[in-house]
Amino acid sequence: MDPLPSSGLTPESQTPYGAEPPTSIEQNKEARTMGMLCHLLGIPLGFVGPLISWLIKKDEMPFVNDQGKESLNFQLSVLIAVLIVGVPTCGFGVPIVGIAALVFCIMATVKANNGEYYRYPLTLRMVK
Repeated sequence: MDPLPSSGLTPESQTPYGAEPPTSIEQNKEARTMGMLCHLLGIPLGFVGPLISWLIKKDEMPFVNDQGKESLNFQLSVLIAVLIVGVPTCGFGVPIVGIAALVFCIMATVKANNGEYYRYPLTLRMVK
């Protein structure tokens, strides 16, 4: 893959968890589906959905290993943000965090379904 023209990043620099970048835009269909589920299950199940998906397939599929860690880190970051924002504002800031999380999860789900590595913004990388 060619480096990204706007940022100068190579695919290797976009995969901080050591997953090998895809050889083509077409990923294995099962890997794309499982990668998509890592992000999609975060919407109703929080960090538990990505954790289960990641633990099941992390050793078999590098794409799922990468996207599962990314989704798990994002969901843990959302949980921390909800606790930080919710306590001082008596819960009034929680819907804003929830809407942002929903939008980012949908974006990540679409990217993973296309076989693209996705990086959430404003995410603490706790699971490496």
